[in-house]
Amino acid sequence: MTQVEDTSRDMRITPDSFAGGYFRNAVYRHWDPYEDVSQEQLESDRQKLIASEMTEAEFDGLRGTIALFGAGEEAVTEDLAPLAVVLDDIDDQMFITSQLYEEAKHTQFFDRYWRVVIDPVARARDFELTLPTDQRYVNEEYVALFEKNEAAMKRLLTEDSAETRAKAFCHYHLTIESVLAQTGYYGLQAAFSPDGPELFDGDETLHLEGLIEGITYVRSDEGRHVGFGMQKVRKLIQNDEVASEVVQQTLQALMGHVAGAVQGGNMPIDTAPLVEYAQEKITRRIEILTEEDAELPPVEELVTIEDATAN
Repeated sequence: MTQVEDTSRDMRITPDSFAGGYFRNAVYRHWDPYEDVSQEQLESDRQKLIASEMTEAEFDGLRGTIALFGAGEEAVTEDLAPLAVVLDDIDDQMFITSQLYEEAKHTQFFDRYWRVVIDPVARARDFELTLPTDQRYVNEEYVALFEKNEAAMKRLLTEDSAETRAKAFCHYHLTIESVLAQTGYYGLQAAFSPDGPELFDGDETLHLEGLIEGITYVRSDEGRHVGFGMQKVRKLIQNDEVASEVVQQTLQALMGHVAGAVQGGNMPIDTAPLVEYAQEKITRRIEILTEEDAELPPVEELVTIEDATAN
């Protein structure tokens, strides 16, 4: 693979380009994982969990969910670099570097939540102490999904083509970020936000303000990431560089891993509505990518957190 310098413009960057607009949005919406979710919010979550009637098994479900999010954010932070290598447009590269930074911030938030909330609650309630890297929290489908994502990204370094790029975007942006992560956040809102969807029967929701605040920031970033990936794949299809069937088949094949990861995961609620939610997400993504009249939502819509009660 030969990297060719981009000489198609007079200035080095094009601020009004698609990627340039997304980069500007990332700068405008910057947040600090050390400060914007305050220590007071996290301490409030900790005290609520200590005082709650949550059983050890239920707490381990929450703990396992946090572990999966942390592992997922760490994995995608590590796996995105090949895309930055093969994209030869400076505006694209600038956006990808902002995404790498944001994935690292997400990793930091979930690590911080474990240290400030999860472990202290376990100690205070005399529950078993576990590590976020404990293999009990991952199942085969979750592992397979991330291994395939890593392989799709690494393939770009040895076989950079329109099809390998489309598949890389399908694995990373359109499945892991657009479907698996969004489904997990939807479930966390149901379980721990008073404004979340009603997915299960139970007493008044235990509101974990720090957790919900943190995932709101994360979801805002990921809306932008998803939009970038969708635009790239849609452009490849529209320019007849890759067949829409390749994209559709790739996404549908990965959906099996998503369903398996959700059903075998740790969410403290009924997972059936979550699998249905994930299927609706993937169906909608395919429609936007493959239908000529479908339009990609503007970035301001993508980064605005959807109504928690909506599907």
